Amino acid sequence: MMKKFLNILFLVFLTTNAWAKSGVNIFAYPRKVPESSIYNQYGKAFKLEDFQGNFLLVVFWSKTCIPCLREMESLNSFSKKVSSNGIHVLLVSPAEDWQTPEEQRAFLKRYKGEDLDFYVDKKASLASDFGIFTSPHTVLINADSMEIGRIRGSVDWDDSDVVEYIYKIKAQHQGLGPEDE
Repeated sequence: MMKKFLNILFLVFLTTNAWAKSGVNIFAYPRKVPESSIYNQYGKAFKLEDFQGNFLLVVFWSKTCIPCLREMESLNSFSKKVSSNGIHVLLVSPAEDWQTPEEQRAFLKRYKGEDLDFYVDKKASLASDFGIFTSPHTVLINADSMEIGRIRGSVDWDDSDVVEYIYKIKAQHQGLGPEDE
């Protein structure tokens, strides 16, 4: 019985991993990021270009998105692993999901995402400018503030293969701004 359970578990893992990889789209050429603002917990506006110099994973999510909640703990762990290497994770959720920043902070703590930097997207402007209408959806942005790809759907961020893959993407897409082409 245990062997059958382990075989099923292994198949689920393979299926999940293959599905996540099929949701990855790395562009042939970098794209300019939209100029819409996102807002931190203090109400300060930021544009994605304000994070220039960091490789960004901008994760669009919602508190009503079950796959988003399931990946929160692994995303938090991933962020801790890679933050010292110039990779920065930004959580971006619709502003209407939250009454206060404290509510959002408590929610993230409940789902073990308490160390993640969180922002709100007023009127879903940034998501709309990216053409994103589902979550979770991750936008990959190189250190030159150019969009280089996307990951559609949920990911096991703490998986060593995923961490290695993100490092590989980062290394391959450094300094690819329009002036370098």
